[in-house]
Amino acid sequence: MPLRRPLDAAAALAMVVLLAGGAAADVSLNNMFGDHMVLQQGIKNRVWGKADPGEAVTVTLGGQSKTATTAADGTWQVFLDPVMEYGGPHTLTVKGKNTVTFNDVLIGEVWVCAGQSNMQWSVNQSNDPDLEKAAAKFPLVRLVSVPQVGVQEPQWNFNGKWAVCSPETVGEFSAVGYFFGRQLHQTLGVPVGLIDNAWGGSAAEAWVKRDKLAAHPELKVIHERWQKEEANFENAKVEFEKKMAEWKTAAEKAKAGGKPEPGGKPQHPDSRMKGNARPGNIHSGVLTPSIGYGIRGAIWYQGESNSGRAYQYRTLFPFMIQSWRDEWGLGDFPFYWVQLADYMAEKPEPADSAWAELREAQTMTMQKLPNTGEAVIIDIGEGKDIHPKNKQDVAKRLARWALAETYKVPGIPARSPRYKGMERQGSKIVLSFDDVEAKAAGWRPFDVAEPVGFTIAGADKTFVAAKGKILPDGRIEVWSDAVAEPVAVRYAWADNPVCNMYSAAGLPLTPFRTDDFPGVTAAAN
Repeated sequence: MPLRRPLDAAAALAMVVLLAGGAAADVSLNNMFGDHMVLQQGIKNRVWGKADPGEAVTVTLGGQSKTATTAADGTWQVFLDPVMEYGGPHTLTVKGKNTVTFNDVLIGEVWVCAGQSNMQWSVNQSNDPDLEKAAAKFPLVRLVSVPQVGVQEPQWNFNGKWAVCSPETVGEFSAVGYFFGRQLHQTLGVPVGLIDNAWGGSAAEAWVKRDKLAAHPELKVIHERWQKEEANFENAKVEFEKKMAEWKTAAEKAKAGGKPEPGGKPQHPDSRMKGNARPGNIHSGVLTPSIGYGIRGAIWYQGESNSGRAYQYRTLFPFMIQSWRDEWGLGDFPFYWVQLADYMAEKPEPADSAWAELREAQTMTMQKLPNTGEAVIIDIGEGKDIHPKNKQDVAKRLARWALAETYKVPGIPARSPRYKGMERQGSKIVLSFDDVEAKAAGWRPFDVAEPVGFTIAGADKTFVAAKGKILPDGRIEVWSDAVAEPVAVRYAWADNPVCNMYSAAGLPLTPFRTDDFPGVTAAAN
């Protein structure tokens, strides 16, 4: 369920105008700039806003000043010289015909926290919220949330402001985002700024520019599908009114008879047009106002809404990441994501799984794009709840990636073991892996000594439960007495698998399959 209610586009625009304030001649800035903000250390921070065409605007931070002339469309921007020292507080002053001053500005590490509901899930909804909030006394950690505005027209601004992390401000903030940022702050000892723009239930295609999606040879099918729905919008409204009238009649009848209100209340088609699945909606309404603000990187927790189109996600997800990088103009900034957790009922027999295929698509992205990483959490989900409450461990696994790969902190393992290759030896298959020590002690099976979670198949492609053995060189031998001539092995290949393999560092083995048999989502687009 959403924590931040989606705003009507007109209401959002009205609030932004009020927040911008002043007459047309006044210098105004995007609300990414405000008291308590964090500017990214070590990069040329972009500062932008609006003023009268031709107006000179000067931005001052510390001992440096940068001046720009406002363009004909009323926009201006400057790039500050990199500040290499962490800390503050500083004052940022913007002067044109009027002067705008921002106080308590820090120089630190800034991260975007994006995705759907598991990223949006708040500290209040996670494990031990009372203890977490009581301990949230980190004045050098700063938080800003972007409201949920779903529109096709790119928005210049948003309704929000930076806040100092405290027991009073942290409760409604993204739990994964906060716990991630807190770990960075405690480990690195520097200020941290966190931008929460997650939207529960969102599809990945809503996070990219509509025209880019329409021009992509493989992904344009998403755009075209929505074009058909948009063209039928007026007819859909008429159909909605008809169904709503029927539903109201049934509801009144139920009430008169002392019965509960019937389910299936019709949804106005306008909610689809302003919603979190329409291509480009979140990009225009939520992401655009912050694109260009100085950041170190992004963390991402999404995929549930695209699980029925997992094969398509193999292309869509890296396309989205690359699009963000191109638009931000900061090169291949770090992008770390959470693989889907274990969810739904455990099934004792091997079965196909759309969620397993989505996890596979997520893992594939690491080979397609540099400076990316995946936090595997196949062990900390909840079968009964798509929103597991243990967001602390999720954030720690993301933080490991940032600390080890981005900040080069020594001695912090970040990478879960991944399948490398297989060799058939008679009736057995021997598997090798990356990111785990090449010795038996490199593994730490959980609960029992034998590997659990493997299945094996012959040429008939029928998978059965398999036995496993860790060899002295760290490879894993897999077999089943029911499969004399095996051709493929899978591990943790289920919505909610029973599996137990960890590296000695405590990171779970990444779910995988050695085959490329067509999956259940292969034809979905």
